[in-house]
Amino acid sequence: MRSGQDGTDDGARLGAAELGAPLGERATLVQFSSAFCQPCRATRRVLDEVARMVDGVAHVEIDAEARLDLVRGLGVVRTPTVLVLDAGGRVVRRAAGQPRKADVIAALGAAI
Repeated sequence: MRSGQDGTDDGARLGAAELGAPLGERATLVQFSSAFCQPCRATRRVLDEVARMVDGVAHVEIDAEARLDLVRGLGVVRTPTVLVLDAGGRVVRRAAGQPRKADVIAALGAAI
C-alpha cells in the first residue's frame, strides 16, 4: 500500500461523523466499495481479518455510490480503495485495488 496518489501523505483527516462509525483506538482501515465489485468482497475479508488480528484497529466499509461527497472530496477513483487512518483520523496511507494482507499489516506500521 502506498500513500496518496503521488506516493505522499495527503494529510486529509476523517472522523466518526464522516465515516458513520467510530475510529479505531490505534488505527482505522477505511474501505470504499461498490455493490458489484468482486475485489471489494475479497478486500473486505482481508481487512476484517487484519482488524481482528491487530488490537485497536477498526475496519469501516463505505458504499462509494452512497457517499459521493466523500468519494469526490478524497479523490477516490475506483473501488476498492483503502485508506489507513492513524488514531486521530489522519490519512497516512492509501491504495486502490485488492490489497495483500502483508501489505495492509505493513501499512498499519505508518499509523500505529
